[in-house]
Amino acid sequence: MQASRARLFKEYKEVQREKSADPDIQLICDDSNIFKWTAVIKGPSETPFEGGVFQLAFSIPEQYPLLPPQVRFLTKIFHPNVHFKTGEICLDILKNAWSPAWTLQSVCRAIIALMAHPEADSPLNCDSGNLLRSGDIRGYQSMARMYTRLAAMPKKE
Repeated sequence: MQASRARLFKEYKEVQREKSADPDIQLICDDSNIFKWTAVIKGPSETPFEGGVFQLAFSIPEQYPLLPPQVRFLTKIFHPNVHFKTGEICLDILKNAWSPAWTLQSVCRAIIALMAHPEADSPLNCDSGNLLRSGDIRGYQSMARMYTRLAAMPKKE
């Protein structure tokens, strides 16, 4: 557990130092628990998620970085690799392709890449996956855009 705390503290210092380096990702460590983090990521451009701001919750195991963090969307998103109700994310690096070389920041980058390039063959959201597998790109994009507007767009006063 000491090694995981040291690693997380190192990542925390790196995030503080490089806040402006990646404007699409904001990582925030819980003040009272270094094993709980949240992230705010911006939807990738030229996707139905563009303009959206999505919140992620990280739960980091005590064996980190030997085991991957558990990450889920707190913001509703219509995407084949994200469970609509729980926000669970189907991404190989969060399961069997994890490597201790990954950081919380690089996990966020991988999630942004997944948002731009969905994998319809391993869906957690079958409705979304079926639209893509049947070739209804327009239907998928309009649903994803609608949910982005409803759940992830800053409200205008």
